[in-house]
Amino acid sequence: MTFKTLKVLILDTDYYARQAINSYLAWDRRTRVVHLADTLESVLRYVERTPQIEWPDVVLLDADAAETPEDLARLVKRLEDTIPHVMTLVLDRRLNLGTVRAVAQANADGYLLRDEVRIHIAWAIVWAQDHDFVVTASVKDALHDEFESRLFRSATVPERRQYPELTDRIRQSLQLCVIEGMSAELAADEMGLSPHTVRSYIKEGYRILEAYDDTIYPPGMSPQERAFMRFTALSDETGAEDKPAGEDPMGQTP
Repeated sequence: MTFKTLKVLILDTDYYARQAINSYLAWDRRTRVVHLADTLESVLRYVERTPQIEWPDVVLLDADAAETPEDLARLVKRLEDTIPHVMTLVLDRRLNLGTVRAVAQANADGYLLRDEVRIHIAWAIVWAQDHDFVVTASVKDALHDEFESRLFRSATVPERRQYPELTDRIRQSLQLCVIEGMSAELAADEMGLSPHTVRSYIKEGYRILEAYDDTIYPPGMSPQERAFMRFTALSDETGAEDKPAGEDPMGQTP
């Protein structure tokens, strides 16, 4: 079986946002961050000094990297012209329909609100590969009167996978220990519980996550990696018919 890894470049003006996205993508073997940038100049220097084989497949672009929607559209076009066949996904903090229209016309591949995609960013990137232009749910709702072709046909990133058996305490334990990487001791202090109780929640959480997932994972993937991917997974109910035949959610083909 082959395992496809997408090379990702993050262009974000916010240092903490860059680091957070980088840490989420690092847990997912389907994505590999090749460069963190805060300006277009940093991106251009990276491309200039780097062999083409290491150029990104995906650019995550902060909408605040440009002052106006028109400037952002020009930035998207510059990225698309500089890195052939790159997929550009714009991340914004608040909905701006002018920005959505501008980046769609500039041939960006998606417009995602940060608060809607959050820790599910790797899944959203992989899912977006099979669609022309992707948006998060509230963006799609706001586009109901749009008739421009790409916006009218835009695909909505699925909601996160549901695990009905996860209680609030189990979910919090998984968030702290699996997503944030805390030890059981630190998570226990945060939650006002004993480390033993937190570990029991984690064990039960792993069981629940596994029970709702039949994904084929690569050999050697640790239980924590699998738990991270399951916990951050998107529902497979939307867009399933658009996936190439014979490909599973991990990007593996028989």
